[in-house]
Amino acid sequence: MKAIIYEEYGPPEVLHLKEIEKPTPKEDEILIKVHATTVHVGDTIMRRGKHPDSTFYSVMMHLALGIIKPRNNILGMELAGEIEAIGENVSLFKVGDPVFASTVREKRGAYAEYKCLPEDGNIAIKPNNLTFEEAAAGLATGGVTALKHMRKLNVQKGQKILIYGASGSVGTFSVQLAKYYGAEVSGVCSTSNLELVKSLGAVKTIDYTKEDYTQIDEKYDIVFDAVGKSSKKEGKKILKEDGVFGSVFDSVGKEDVNDLIFLRERVEAGDLKPIIDKTYPMEEIVEAHKYVDKGHKKGNVVISIKEEQRE
Repeated sequence: MKAIIYEEYGPPEVLHLKEIEKPTPKEDEILIKVHATTVHVGDTIMRRGKHPDSTFYSVMMHLALGIIKPRNNILGMELAGEIEAIGENVSLFKVGDPVFASTVREKRGAYAEYKCLPEDGNIAIKPNNLTFEEAAAGLATGGVTALKHMRKLNVQKGQKILIYGASGSVGTFSVQLAKYYGAEVSGVCSTSNLELVKSLGAVKTIDYTKEDYTQIDEKYDIVFDAVGKSSKKEGKKILKEDGVFGSVFDSVGKEDVNDLIFLRERVEAGDLKPIIDKTYPMEEIVEAHKYVDKGHKKGNVVISIKEEQRE
């Protein structure tokens, strides 16, 4: 099978296609024929081997991933595809099931034509109203992150919430989920993304290239930084006296497959939709990473693994 691998840390050019052995599922595993994955910001950080904001995190990352070179050389934190084979003890899924999943707990590896995952991993049946590309586009990562934060911040009907970084993966899901929970949403983003954020349910948008969100004449129950580029000190300026500030970097707990099931239900009910900025084939993985490295993607960047690419 084909896989996108990296054998050293560095720029997007370290990524390349390689033929490797197709995996065989163990007795408690399923084998997924991958149709789509994404270029998650986490993938770009691991590819570089350097955290953009923290020397400490860079050191810890090397300890986890490999001091000199990556131990696990296939990136990819999420996927959508079809189950091609199952282990003899698998009972939760069957061959042919369309699924979407996070591969974070299984040391990533979604940048490949096939991926084995334990049946009790973070896997769920794909929403029936999404394509494989749409199902791969952040639901299992950005969607789950947004959901956990909205729950931790206890977003409720009638509250006013400001979401900083509203056009990214976590941000686009957060806007929609905050609206679902009944909050009045304001979104901070760049000029080119104002209409997108409005279309997702924000009643007010703030262009950070023209206006400092901390100086607006409005008070909020919640300020949520969906990109980790603001601070509690800044957010406090527009919070009500008992208001709460949250950051995407705040701890929210472990993965839970029930979160995927909840998100699937919200998608099928029309309350939530993944946002795709661009889609690239496997062969253009370098260009895809270059695009994400620019730091201005809207929602998610998808890698489509078409059937003809397997021939």
